[in-house]
Parts: sequence; structure tokens; C-alpha cells
Amino acid sequence: MVSLPSVRVLRVGHRFVRDDRTLTHLCLTSRALGAEAIYLEEVEPDIARSISRVNATWGGDFQVIEEKSWRDVIRKAKKEARTVVHLTMYGVPIQEKVSELRKSKKLLVVVGGPKVPREVYFAADYNIAVTSQPHSETAALAIALHEIQNGEELKKDFGKSTLRIIPKDRGKRVIRS
Repeated sequence: MVSLPSVRVLRVGHRFVRDDRTLTHLCLTSRALGAEAIYLEEVEPDIARSISRVNATWGGDFQVIEEKSWRDVIRKAKKEARTVVHLTMYGVPIQEKVSELRKSKKLLVVVGGPKVPREVYFAADYNIAVTSQPHSETAALAIALHEIQNGEELKKDFGKSTLRIIPKDRGKRVIRS
């Protein structure tokens, strides 16, 4: 099996009211598609508990990290030699840069909630568009993680879990460990 890069996700901004569901989906998508952590400006206790339960039930040790300053996260990522990839519909199409991105051993993938500060575009090593049309940051993240990891993240073993799905052509089969 190919070794996957170390991937962390940064969510810039927070939309109050409707955002908890979106944040939960960003966390779940990040976790399922190979990221090891997500940085959020604010971590609601319900979101942290939900992801902790998912880890306990389905395996893995994905982290939700509260970090008030996106600038500090990007600064630390650069010190760790992470490639900073900002997902924006205004960027270069992913298919034009994916071979370069696949060479990175450590990445920080930045997604925006509300209007992303202009500074993010200049702090990023790459401004990447999954499509140049309005769309969901969760969908963009899923496609980008899948493309960057060349589909290998789908083979990830999440280790110890209490539930495991046995793939079937029809029906459902879940076993308890």
C-alpha cells in the first residue's frame, strides 16, 4: 500500500447558526478521507463529542483542534514544511496542479466558510479550484483530498473500532468487535 501524506485541514471563518452541521460534515469528510486533524476557530462541545464518538465507534484518532488564529495555523504549517493548499473557486484548476500536490509529504488544506481574507490567497502555496462555480466547501474538500491522495485514502485502515462494515453487493452487514 502507498503511504499517504500527512494531511491537516484548516477551516477559516465561522458562520453562526447554520454552521454546526457544515462543520460536522467537514470534520467527518476530513477524517474519512485521510486527514489527521482539522483546525477550527471555535469548537462546539457537541461537535467535539460527536467526532470523539465516531473515532471510538469506527476507529481512528482524528483530532478537532480549536485555534483562534488561522494565521498562526498557517505559520506553524510552513515551519513544519507543510504545503499550504487553499481551496477556492478562483484558483487554478486542480487537474493542472495535482501532480505537484501529490509530491508533498505534508499538507495543510485550507477551506473557507464566509468570505476568506485576501491574505489567505497570498499565504497559500497553491490556490486551487475544484470547479470555478459556487459549490460546497465540503464537496471541494472531498474531491481535493481524493485527487491529491490518488484514491489511496479509500484503503485506509482506521484500526481498532467497535463497529465494522462488511461490504456487500446488497443489504447491510455490520459486525461488532
